[in-house]
Amino acid sequence: MELIKDILEHINITDECTTIEAKRGSEIDTSIMETICAFSNEPGLGGGLIVLGVVKDESTLFQNYIVEGITNPDKLQLDIASQTATLFNQPVRPEIEIEKMPNGKLVLKMFVKELPDGQKPLYFKKKGLPQGAYRRIGSSDQRCTEDDLFIFYNKEDSLDSIIVKDTSLDDVSEEAISLYKSLRSKVNEYAEELNYSDFDLLRSLGCVKKDKDEWKLTYTGLLVFGKRPALRRLLPMVRIDYIRVPGNEWVEDPENRFTTIDMRGPLIELVQRVFSAIADDLPKGFLLGDGELQASAIGLPSKVLREALVNAFIHRTYRENQPIQIIRYGNRLEIKNPGFSLKPEEQLGEPGSKNRNPFIASIFHETNLAETKGSGIRTMRILMEKSSLAPPTFESDHTANLFTTRLLLHHFLNESDLQWLNTFAEYELNTEQKKGLIFIREAGAIDNSTYRQLNACDVLKASNELRSLRDKGLIEQKGKGRSTYYTTGGVLNTDDDVPNTEPNDLNTEANDLTTEPYDLTQELPSDIREQISNLGVRENDQNKIKDIVYKICSFKSYSAKQIALILNRNENYIYRNYILPMKDEGRLQHTIIDMPNHPDQAYKAV
Repeated sequence: MELIKDILEHINITDECTTIEAKRGSEIDTSIMETICAFSNEPGLGGGLIVLGVVKDESTLFQNYIVEGITNPDKLQLDIASQTATLFNQPVRPEIEIEKMPNGKLVLKMFVKELPDGQKPLYFKKKGLPQGAYRRIGSSDQRCTEDDLFIFYNKEDSLDSIIVKDTSLDDVSEEAISLYKSLRSKVNEYAEELNYSDFDLLRSLGCVKKDKDEWKLTYTGLLVFGKRPALRRLLPMVRIDYIRVPGNEWVEDPENRFTTIDMRGPLIELVQRVFSAIADDLPKGFLLGDGELQASAIGLPSKVLREALVNAFIHRTYRENQPIQIIRYGNRLEIKNPGFSLKPEEQLGEPGSKNRNPFIASIFHETNLAETKGSGIRTMRILMEKSSLAPPTFESDHTANLFTTRLLLHHFLNESDLQWLNTFAEYELNTEQKKGLIFIREAGAIDNSTYRQLNACDVLKASNELRSLRDKGLIEQKGKGRSTYYTTGGVLNTDDDVPNTEPNDLNTEANDLTTEPYDLTQELPSDIREQISNLGVRENDQNKIKDIVYKICSFKSYSAKQIALILNRNENYIYRNYILPMKDEGRLQHTIIDMPNHPDQAYKAV
């Protein structure tokens, strides 16, 4: 195993660490066992290292881990052996090593191997599946969902192969079948299935199955070929919401509302309808070459837009009753579909594909509506680069079960961008850092994951370059550890084009919480104010406080800092003990779902 000094250097440099977890280790508690479970399960991770006796130095502004040491190594090792042998559905045997520091302090290092595919998932016996299993997502341990189980159990039937009750062959759209045949013949006019009857074609595509004595549609059949009345009756929330927002930021002002177009129908028809609606809105232009016939179009490549839409259709989870949202801002396009990526974020764009809807995906690939399996994101990146546009960025949020694709709509590092960047020439920025600054200017914030995608670099390089920008006073760091993100700050805030926002930092101490929170409490209804006033300073009834937090966020969306001010408590305490658990319970959700660490993040009751 690595030496502690090397481990500390690694986790202090990087803002997030997937394979290393540092904990105080005064006892072997549930959080340590959840990390063991997550390291054992995460596909392709190769396991992970847990270090006990290392803590964050809270006296410094930025992330800094130091050795505190452990005092009871024998008892800790005994507890680890006992709990890993009895708590899970199968025994786990971590490799344990004690390292003595020069000052005499002891640190326990524990390496947890990834389990072979046939032995996954590991889960807590008392909780069962899927709630008792955990995955390592980024630098956090996330409770598994039913979609996660599909990764572990490849033989399990996917949702798109399951029969939809209350359907019949009468719910099939003949126009949708005709469109499939037309598209398929363009790919291969001699394809065998083109000679099938409509019924045999549906059977061959996994669209119909026999239930007792009746033929019924599967989810594939209903989603790809179903008539609109059947879709509205059986899957009312499976639609596309195209939202046009004025400006570059999401607004909730009822006096300045956005425009929304709702679209629904069989997926094979919906692709072109949605594509046309968005393409008509996008900025267009032409560049003239040496001759009149050398003109070339500029703007978002149509193939990139189509691929982004198709990815949302075939990779979304249909277990969630939520529409796909396509938000058109002045400077970018965001496509948000329910369902986190089944591939780790760092593997997006690499060859290979993991589909939660294999039958739907197969239909889209065979009709050439989608790229060859596993190459769609790579193709999008190549095309955006050829068009001198910023590469697409992707965010997979396991907690919110959401996947977001962002496409900037203006030419990246164009003449105006370069003029703006020239004002920072004295800082001697490299190309990657310049891209990061432009992205922050357009989107308002950036994190390590987005920076890596923009510049095709690793975690260490991204962390070093973002910290360099921070140290030069160009950007401002918010949060610590896995919650770190960066916003405009210092020199950047002097630029007229960059909005100066008041960020919400979830990981720093709140302002003086003894200050009377007059403005916030006075806007609350009287019954909520009364319940807050009845709370004792040392009130420890968690359910009681959760109910009050829920009522506060039902009245209006508030940030973690504002909720802490209202309750006259420490922000970190409120965030860790109430907001996070209530998010996991489904009682609270982000107001800005597409970027959990957004500086203006707030919470609303579900």
